[in-house]
Amino acid sequence: MVLLVDVSGSMDPYADALLRFAHAAARPGGPPTEVFTLGTRLSRVTREMSHRDPDVAMAAVAAVAPDAGGGTRLGVLLKEFLDRWGQRGMARGAVVVLLSDGWERGDVSLLAEQVARLHRLAHRLVWANPRKGAAGFTPVAAGVAAALPHVDVFVEGHSLAALEHLAAVVLTASPR
Repeated sequence: MVLLVDVSGSMDPYADALLRFAHAAARPGGPPTEVFTLGTRLSRVTREMSHRDPDVAMAAVAAVAPDAGGGTRLGVLLKEFLDRWGQRGMARGAVVVLLSDGWERGDVSLLAEQVARLHRLAHRLVWANPRKGAAGFTPVAAGVAAALPHVDVFVEGHSLAALEHLAAVVLTASPR
């Protein structure tokens, strides 16, 4: 499993809970899990997530991902992930979970291209979007609209119940 957690400014209300979800998912004894943060840069935080204490893990993540609360460059960072780790095998056949609101500051066509590329490599591509839980949500943000056609499962990511549902989706999506 690969978790890509958006920690940009628009995700501030959700980032801590989503990182804690990633921490729980990356526990030893579970399926092999890689965790990355996405903001203005891509940070691999799998090692930092290995701390048993979630508060220690969050502090360790903050130390290696200082761009939390900044902008979002999803297309560029997904390309970097795919070029550096994903194409070589980390995403190949994996359940990949994108935890993001999809607000893109860059070229949305690049985002669509990279999400399509990720979809071709992954066993399943799951997107948990905290904004999807809002009353009247429609996927009209440019990043969401561009990427959504390449996503297998699109779920909410705004509450404990939504994260429980996400965990169930991920477990059923895992290759057997």
